[in-house]
Amino acid sequence: MTFEEKLEQYAELAVKVGVNIQKGQYLLINTSTDTLDFTRIVVKKAYEAGAGRVQVNLTDPVFTRAFYELGAEEEFSKYPKWIVAQRDELIERKGALLWIDAEDPDLLAGIQSSRISAQTKAAGEALVRYRKAVMNDDIAWSIIAVPSQKWAAKVFPDLPENEQVNALWEAIFQTVRIGEGDAVEKWRKHVENLESRAKQLNEKKYSKLHYKAPGTDLTIELPEKHLWVSGSSKTPEGTTFIANMPTEEVFTLPCKYGVNGVVRNTKPLVYQGNIIDGFSLTFEKGKIVKAEAEVGNELLQELIANDEGSSYLGEVALVPHQSPISSSGILYYNTLFDENASNHLAIGEAYPTCFEGGRELQEGQLEALGINTSITHEDFMIGSAEMDIDGILPDGTEEPIFRKGNWAF
Repeated sequence: MTFEEKLEQYAELAVKVGVNIQKGQYLLINTSTDTLDFTRIVVKKAYEAGAGRVQVNLTDPVFTRAFYELGAEEEFSKYPKWIVAQRDELIERKGALLWIDAEDPDLLAGIQSSRISAQTKAAGEALVRYRKAVMNDDIAWSIIAVPSQKWAAKVFPDLPENEQVNALWEAIFQTVRIGEGDAVEKWRKHVENLESRAKQLNEKKYSKLHYKAPGTDLTIELPEKHLWVSGSSKTPEGTTFIANMPTEEVFTLPCKYGVNGVVRNTKPLVYQGNIIDGFSLTFEKGKIVKAEAEVGNELLQELIANDEGSSYLGEVALVPHQSPISSSGILYYNTLFDENASNHLAIGEAYPTCFEGGRELQEGQLEALGINTSITHEDFMIGSAEMDIDGILPDGTEEPIFRKGNWAF
């Protein structure tokens, strides 16, 4: 298969499997100028699949960096209403949303952390309706990625500059099952396998999970009506979509006040164009009471202070160490990929779809049930070949779920 054929297949996969565009449906694509050639293919594929209208929002790394370096201080606590209006109309039209990511992991390195956190908080507060629609699967949405030169240089620093982007392209193609036969059929079988894992965990109905690894000794309580789900989601209208491509996880939500112990990251967290690494979080009754990072400590403190829910967990995800992305040995410096190479947790908002009847509940009802709500949802990686996880049944019986980083059943 030629490179051009792989690009065509990837674009088709994003449209037909990622967001699963429907006849006459509107599609909003958020991306950057680094992806322009590939995005043009996606737009064509979307119209060929029957999209009613495709709108592309383009950012540019130079523009973004200029705003954070030179923008007026008061602008960082504001967020444009026209962006909110666009997202709101997409929700009303039951449209679909596709992110095509190519962000430089160091894009905002050196920027004052208070500017980054102020803009993040302003966006989170302004886009409440949009965030809820995404977290609730009210609209079909998906995230994919393509290389930019700066991102590729970060991932493959030892390669000649003229080989870095091609190397990252080939790595991405492998993670999304492009290049060896029918990618759509391969994804169908992959999702079936993930859903089988989720079914096994749902049948167990564990009340707690206990994580043990170097630097980690953490117990997480699970709500009685928690649901384990895979990367395959469904809108209220019954349209299936894949939110993250690639995906190797099954995940659920924790009891907001039922997390105790300490956990240490095993891969860097790329947050708002900066890297946070070498960090540990200590929890008492669900809340982060101590957070320390060797790299990006100031930004970590800002992250967990975004709002009340930012100092609690919202997601628990299981990914075997012997997953394709992990086995590749590549550190992507991109959460979309790195979280699918490692067990991970998420600070902030929980997915209501991981609770029986949760998508019908309002924020106050979710909080009353001990389900975290927040303007934040940030995944961080904790898995390794040294991690053991036990499932604790309601009667106190303990069973192995993971041993040495992989499934124990």
